[in-house]
Amino acid sequence: MSSGEYLRYVALGDSQTEGLGDGDDIMGLRGWADRLAEQLAEHCPGVQYANLAVRGRTAGQVRAEQLRPAIALRPDLATVVAGVNDLLRPRFDADEVAGHLEAMFATLTAQGACVATLTFPDVTRITPLGRPISSRVVALNHRIREAALRHGVAVAETFRHEVVTDPRIWSPDRLHASPLGHERIAAAIAHALRLPGSSNSWTHPLPPPEAPTPAGWHATAAELRWAASFLGPWFGRRLRGRSSGNGRTAKRPQLRPVHALPGSGTEQSGLRSADDPSLS
Repeated sequence: MSSGEYLRYVALGDSQTEGLGDGDDIMGLRGWADRLAEQLAEHCPGVQYANLAVRGRTAGQVRAEQLRPAIALRPDLATVVAGVNDLLRPRFDADEVAGHLEAMFATLTAQGACVATLTFPDVTRITPLGRPISSRVVALNHRIREAALRHGVAVAETFRHEVVTDPRIWSPDRLHASPLGHERIAAAIAHALRLPGSSNSWTHPLPPPEAPTPAGWHATAAELRWAASFLGPWFGRRLRGRSSGNGRTAKRPQLRPVHALPGSGTEQSGLRSADDPSLS
């Protein structure tokens, strides 16, 4: 099978792969995986696509809940993106998280699938409050690269490019990509897979913003508003033992032709959670 000629694409992951930040739970979520599927369909109209991702899932949960269904769909292309929810928890073990990811890489590639993943951006350049987990991101990215190399997995290196920290590619919660961000992620994965028509243009900086970036006390006030609006509710759910993924199922659990995706307003994703919008 030559580059780009994929007939069965299955996406595994958490909220980013589900598409949070790109659409909504009423009209439907789009997201980078949908966008990638659409790009595949441009060159191979017969491609079918399933998205097993569910928000709030850790890497271990993705492995436990999504790997077996993914294998049953016999994908020739799979994307595996998980680990952000692990990074945010009090207890974090980079080896354990990477172990779950590597197990998925190994199983899917052994079945004959081409697999793609990505590294995570430097969170300190997205929000100063992300400093406590910066070293975790570096450690996990290092292990992702090593595991991907062992199994021939394509890696989109988002960590190394400044554009991924531009506030305009992030939604207001600063954890999920904006529509523009999802577009860039899809382009990054396509480039890592060397799909027809792909390029490194996704790494190019955005045009200068029309409004200046807040500085001084304005920046501090923005951080405090973000913490009150998003970080506080996230911690509240964790203290109550809740997840934004409670009661959720995959939005596209079966392979279907790439049409009637959420961007057209004809498909919706799972149950709506009472405390949306939410962090992963």
